[in-house]
Amino acid sequence: MSKFRLGTVITLSVIFLAFQVYIGAIKPLDYRITIPTHLCLALAITFLFKPLAEQYRKKWLWILDFAFLTGLAITFVYFVTNVNRLAVRVMMVDPMLPIDLFVAYFLLIAVMEAVRRALGMNLYIFILVFIAYAFLGQLVPEPLKYAGMTWKQFGEMLTLSPDGILGTPLGTSVSTLFYFLVFGAFFARCGGGQVLIDLGMKMSDKTVGGPAKAAVVSSALMGMVSGSAVANVTGTGVFTIPLMKKAGYTPEEAGAIESVSSTGGQIMPPIMGVGAFIMAEMIGVSYTRIALAALIPALAYYLSEFMLVHFLAKKKQLANKGKEELKYTCPPIIPRLYQLIPILALVVMIFMGESLTRAALIGTLLSVIVSMFRAETRMNLNRFIDSILDGIKQAAGVAVPTAACGIMIGIVVRSGFANKLTSIIAALGMSNLLFALLIAMVGCLILGMALPTVAAYLIAVVLFCPTIVKLGVPVLPANMFIFYFGVIAQITPPVCLASFTAAGIAGGNSWNTGWKAFIYATVSFLVPYVFVYQPSILLIGSVTSIITTTVLMAIGVIYLAGAVSGYFFVTLDYAWQRILMFAIAVLIIIPETITTVIGIAAAAVVGAILYIKARKDRKAALAGSIAN
Repeated sequence: MSKFRLGTVITLSVIFLAFQVYIGAIKPLDYRITIPTHLCLALAITFLFKPLAEQYRKKWLWILDFAFLTGLAITFVYFVTNVNRLAVRVMMVDPMLPIDLFVAYFLLIAVMEAVRRALGMNLYIFILVFIAYAFLGQLVPEPLKYAGMTWKQFGEMLTLSPDGILGTPLGTSVSTLFYFLVFGAFFARCGGGQVLIDLGMKMSDKTVGGPAKAAVVSSALMGMVSGSAVANVTGTGVFTIPLMKKAGYTPEEAGAIESVSSTGGQIMPPIMGVGAFIMAEMIGVSYTRIALAALIPALAYYLSEFMLVHFLAKKKQLANKGKEELKYTCPPIIPRLYQLIPILALVVMIFMGESLTRAALIGTLLSVIVSMFRAETRMNLNRFIDSILDGIKQAAGVAVPTAACGIMIGIVVRSGFANKLTSIIAALGMSNLLFALLIAMVGCLILGMALPTVAAYLIAVVLFCPTIVKLGVPVLPANMFIFYFGVIAQITPPVCLASFTAAGIAGGNSWNTGWKAFIYATVSFLVPYVFVYQPSILLIGSVTSIITTTVLMAIGVIYLAGAVSGYFFVTLDYAWQRILMFAIAVLIIIPETITTVIGIAAAAVVGAILYIKARKDRKAALAGSIAN
């Protein structure tokens, strides 16, 4: 990057940060100014980070990028100078002025180009399909047929309605997501992220299968802050994967364990994936409620993974205690625990009811202050600029897909597409909830494979959530169901970015790593159905039902880990044994009294038989060693 371009990026990033701090901590401005300004800055930074001239190695293409930047400046001026007119404008009544149409279609082109550069062709093509539907809906067969839009109606929907590019998802990016992404960048740069990784590694490095357990623990801890599967893999995998391979895990197993552990970070409170913040905004509940609801399912996810790696280590006889080469070396952790003050303060403030914006801003300030106590982390000008650039780049990377999804959301709302889809699903499934959930699951997985998690969630929630809610499921469980499967798609073949990233670090086969991760994450395909049929797992209902459901879930998860790993007290040599363990787990997890009773009874009998067999095997082995 040339010095001039770097200087421009730094200048815009500082302006972006200053603007967000001003509206978040000093004086809120009209959303008709804040949302467009946020988007214009995010698009400008995206174009500068990924210029056409660099992509195609032709200098004259800088003319196009300069045209985009000029258009963004005009767009900014337009919203600032027309805020009063837009505030009193009546949708579908007042005419669209030429400048209104210019800005609408310029933003459409700019957002689409940013999607193409930053996110690839999958989301780009997906949006194009929806745009074609917006104009050609009258040519589509029933029941998806609708009147279609004129180009003026489409332009009005894009920028002057609450359902278009400047709608709720992008508004959440302005009011919440930006601040948490910047906090994450400063927290990591100031040493807090490394402390979480070191803490997770040291907590498990002396136990059976320690490196794999360390991957689970450190990824869970780091995931609470990063909320990104791929970022979590790259952050923790460079430490955990080499140690797992030394301990005896194959490269594919090590990569799969790390990718599954890292993906869980997006569903792990207190700071989940960005989709969770958007969910809170869209369904009108506090983020604290979302985080609390996600707690038990997230713990079930990580319990499953922890028990899985424990059973795999037992099966492989990876007793690594005392092996010096497997020990994770790092500076003493206790003297560095103060570096966790920012994240602890953030969590406390959130659960005390402080606004998310203020909590993230204070957390960021504390990260800077805490960094000053060690020379290695002290926040000098270079570190400060690097932290800003990291945070702003991530913020722009979230603003672009949320703005792009606004295009599709606006089209879906105006065309009634979601209601039409609901009628199709109802006709096919005879209003059967399980059938609707299966369709939603497959749809979410397909979207999640092709799109970023935030985009997959936004599209899926508009397409599938109305159907699920109409069939009697409360709004929170319905949204959580869709959010979970959008996240799980990160480890679902054929496109599983987290698994492929981990495979690259491990030096293993990407395809095999993806399928192992898919199998290791089996529990994540069952838990969402539980909180639809038994919302107590989301802390909805009486204390008794919450405790009962949690205990049953834990038992089922342990048996499921045994089925997947092929070990439960003893090695399960035959396929029928693993199938039986899987069936027991499913019976326990299914929220029906009769299946639960059968599952618990079978679990007690099978568990006792395997435990007795394990004791006999140990006594026989001990007797044999004495005889020798």
